[in-house]
This record gives sequence, structure tokens and C-alpha cells, in this order.
Amino acid sequence: MSRPHRIDTHQHIVPPGYARWMHQKGIRPGGLGLPSWSERSALKFMDGSDVQTGILSLSTPGVYLGDALEGRRRAREVNEYTAEVVAGRPDRFGFFATLTLPDVEGALTEAEYALDSLHADGIVLLANHDGRYLGDPDFEPLLEFLHRRRAVVFIHPGELPAPAVPGIPTFAADFLLDTTRAAISLILSGAVEKYSGIKFLLAHAGGFAPYIAFRILLTMLNNRDLALSALAALTDAKQSILRRFYYDLALSASPTTLPTLLEVADPRRITYGTDFPFAPSMAIGLLNTQYENYPMEPSLRAAIDRGNAESLFPRLKHSQG
Repeated sequence: MSRPHRIDTHQHIVPPGYARWMHQKGIRPGGLGLPSWSERSALKFMDGSDVQTGILSLSTPGVYLGDALEGRRRAREVNEYTAEVVAGRPDRFGFFATLTLPDVEGALTEAEYALDSLHADGIVLLANHDGRYLGDPDFEPLLEFLHRRRAVVFIHPGELPAPAVPGIPTFAADFLLDTTRAAISLILSGAVEKYSGIKFLLAHAGGFAPYIAFRILLTMLNNRDLALSALAALTDAKQSILRRFYYDLALSASPTTLPTLLEVADPRRITYGTDFPFAPSMAIGLLNTQYENYPMEPSLRAAIDRGNAESLFPRLKHSQG
């Protein structure tokens, strides 16, 4: 059997201490039960899914549950635990560090510690924090810091700041809208342009953003500072601001989603993803089959499987030996 080679940019970790905390709080992320996780189970999954390296991140709800001090303590605990996992197998794992938004001061402290002392591969931010999206002016100090550090920032959906609909799990549609709102917030606030040093990676193929790309451009026309960019994109899709984002394929590599994503995104900014262990193995396997059978140039498939992620995480370029 050949050695796995994919880089999975959307793979989660559930540290044992964090799992106990979630159970105590009675929290079911995305409307689902919290899955179990272990390094052994992750490696077994990866070996069976042609994944060499998984970039680990914490999923919703993150660590801020209303208490800033507790959030800071939990973020440090999660990040140090994950860093130990990565240090033991740096060829098989990387990680996005968890921060404390909407606690900006705590987020700045933890980001610096995670990047400088724990050697995190990037940062994970939830799409919204207490109903405020990432383009919120209060979050600018953090975006400025991450811009200066040329950080990779993985944007993962959370709970929508709206009542849930009975019978419809959050992950089914709310997650996709949450990611879409975050992308639009970053565009309309000017943050994508102002903080161009940040490499924003949108989960789940950007939610609905590729599908509503034209609507986003029309909305930009109402903003004097963005109107010229919108007009340029309406005449030449390759000038669209949506091509500034990176997109992962977690639970999105289907024959209905891929055509739209490939039409809207820069093909050099699409990465492979699975959503393990939150996504059922059967779903990941089905989507892997659809992805592998989707007609695609071998060079593009190689870029999505590995090459594009190597540009985000240069340390992995030579990890196959």
C-alpha cells in the first residue's frame, strides 16, 4: 500500500479535558453528540483515507462561554495539549490554535503564545462571536496582528445568533450560512483588502458564498470603496474578491458543489478536508468516492490533495521524505 499523501486542513481534535467540560455544560456542537477522539483513532482514519497530515482544530463552540478568564484558561489548555500531539508526530499532525474571541485582549495574548512558543500552523476563529462577525471593528486589533504575522486563519462555523429551527440540526444549513456571513462581513468591512497578509481559509467550501457570488458582488456595488472591485469582477470573474479566500472541501466534495466552487474559487486555493471525527466515516467515504470520480485534471487534483496546502504550510513540503 502506498504511503498516504493528502493534507487534511479540516480535521478536529477533542481533548479529553475539553470533552469533559462540554459534557458538564450539556453542549452538543452543531446539534450532534460530541464525538470521541484519540491520536490512535485519528491515525487509523487517516491511513484509510489517504491522509498523511491532519491540521487539527477545535470545533464550535470554542472556549468562550461568557467567562473571559475561563476562556483564556481553556484556550491555553487546548492549545498546549494539541501542540504536544503535533510535537510527537509532526509529519502526521499540525494545528490551528484556539483563541478567546470576543475577548480580544485574551485572543492577542494567546495568538502570540501559540504562534511563537507552541509553533502553531495557524489560527482557528469561529465565524461569529456573540453574534458579531469577523469584520466587526472591535476585532481589528486581532486582524492587524494576524496580518503582520502573515497567519493562516481557518474560519469555522458556529451557532447562528438566531433561534434554532426544531427538527433541523445546526450543521445542516446554519453552519453554511454562518460561514457565508463571516466571508461577507470580511469583504464589506474592507478587512480582506486591509489585512491582505491573512490567508483566510473558509470551511465547507465557503458555505453558500460561491453559490451567491453574484449577489455578493451586487451588494459590494452599494459600497463606494468596493464598487470598482465589484464592477471589475462582474466583467472578469478572475478579479473577484472571492478568489482571495481559501476553501476546504470538508463535506463539500459533491457533484453539486464542486462545479460552483471551481467556477468561483482560485483553483490554487482549494484544499482537501474531511471534518473528522464530527463527520461520520460513511459520509466521508461517500464524498471521497465522489471526489475521486469527479472529472478533474490530474494537476488540479494533486494541488487540492496536497500542493495547495503545502503553500499554506511550507514545513510540510518535505515531510513525505
